[in-house]
Amino acid sequence: MRKKIGALTIGQAPRVDVTGDLGHLFGPHVELIEAGALDGLTRAEIDTFAPGPDDYVLISRLTDGSSAVFAERYVLPLLQQRIHALEQQGVSMILFFCTGDFPDDFTAGVPLIFPYKILNGLVPALTSNGHIAVLTPKPEQVAQAENKWKHYVRQVTVVPASPYGDIAEVEAAAHRLKGCGADLVVMDCIGYNVAMKRMVADITGINVLLSRTILARVAAELIS
Repeated sequence: MRKKIGALTIGQAPRVDVTGDLGHLFGPHVELIEAGALDGLTRAEIDTFAPGPDDYVLISRLTDGSSAVFAERYVLPLLQQRIHALEQQGVSMILFFCTGDFPDDFTAGVPLIFPYKILNGLVPALTSNGHIAVLTPKPEQVAQAENKWKHYVRQVTVVPASPYGDIAEVEAAAHRLKGCGADLVVMDCIGYNVAMKRMVADITGINVLLSRTILARVAAELIS
């Protein structure tokens, strides 16, 4: 019998850009059921969710291949609705396809697996000198990332590079990180893929953590 796992994105499902890197980690015995907070919304409707100066900023992919930037507060109630819908489809757990920090007030009858909680515990254990480099999608997320990671490591160097545009942007960011003194690169967005990870590792010579595969490996361990 195939096990059902929910995959919840803050953007729109399906996240074909993510799942291609995950199938071999789950195997044929897993059925991934996807849902997105912004499913069914038009671009004009999504644009009304634009973040203000004090908002926690999120970015995600839409089904047309473009990306959208929006404030977390607008999608929280939509995410809760999608959680209930996934539960009704019989999933045994729900993976969040987003590395952003979320409040702990979602209600669910199954485990909710958040990448940020995994990374928060894992990253400090994997840096020997306490200096990490972080890739985050947008310039407006740099201070957000710095404020987060300074609670877990001694020093953090954050560089913006969107995973949803030209890969040359990620390549340029990797060159900026080369020689920065960090001993670990954290690709702090679910949008970064395996090819980007390999490129960053090759350019920087630094160990790299890819959020999407870390998430999938933890889920695979739970269901194996």
